[in-house]
Amino acid sequence: METVYLTEDRHKELQEELAKLKTEGRGVVADHLKHAKELGDLSENSEYQEAREEQSRVERKINQLEEIIRHSSIIKQGSGNKDIVKVGSKVKVEKGKDTILYVIVGSNEADPMNGRISNESPIGRGLIGMKAGDTVLVTTPRGEFSIRILSVE
Repeated sequence: METVYLTEDRHKELQEELAKLKTEGRGVVADHLKHAKELGDLSENSEYQEAREEQSRVERKINQLEEIIRHSSIIKQGSGNKDIVKVGSKVKVEKGKDTILYVIVGSNEADPMNGRISNESPIGRGLIGMKAGDTVLVTTPRGEFSIRILSVE
């Protein structure tokens, strides 16, 4: 798995979700399994099958969160060269007549409708490593367009 870039807040949220799943989530599943086993014949017991599926979902989610956390890198706001766009940068760009503010985040936190774009997105990839004054040609599924970087924070 590649490095997953996370803000400190998102990293903490994932750790809390993981801890909750390992305790409460597994506890609920164990109770459901115990109850289903008490109903008798497991081969024709739909409640038991549902409880096993729920157990699989919880364990898959636990594994997924552990993998994300293990491969995560915390975005350090304000570290390094502030003139160069990197993960964690706030970038004001001009696209046509519009001025747009983007925050470059890891794919796990992307929210394009709110200006939080992934470093893996076409725009994010185009902006990484650039600086204020640069013009970037971005290729997306909808076509190509250019954006000019006004400022980097």
